Amino acid sequence: MFALFAIGDPHTGVLVAFERARLPRTLPVLVASVVLAAAVTAAMVPAVGDRYFRAVRAVDHRRLTAGVCLLLVVVAWLFGGGTGVGLLGAATAVGAIPPVFGARRVHLMGVLLVPIALGTA
Repeated sequence: MFALFAIGDPHTGVLVAFERARLPRTLPVLVASVVLAAAVTAAMVPAVGDRYFRAVRAVDHRRLTAGVCLLLVVVAWLFGGGTGVGLLGAATAVGAIPPVFGARRVHLMGVLLVPIALGTA
């Protein structure tokens, strides 16, 4: 939010969505809305938190994980067809490599940084 006001020209993510929504660019109103949302959610945590944790404990995590994986495959198929599912499989294989060597997956970000840097140069 502050970047939008400082730079004045959105380039990525939420700033572009904010700009496309044609919302008013008044910083005090936006800051007040963020503070209000934070206060409301902080007040809700004691009321909703215990029920949420009970519900999460009751979920069979193996079935949930299998369902999410299936959903990812379906979404990859819908958006990319066989190529999308193939890329999902390749990304999964690449993501499985670091734990084998005792490394963290965060180091895979370098795989993305170089092509993105070359693409924007």
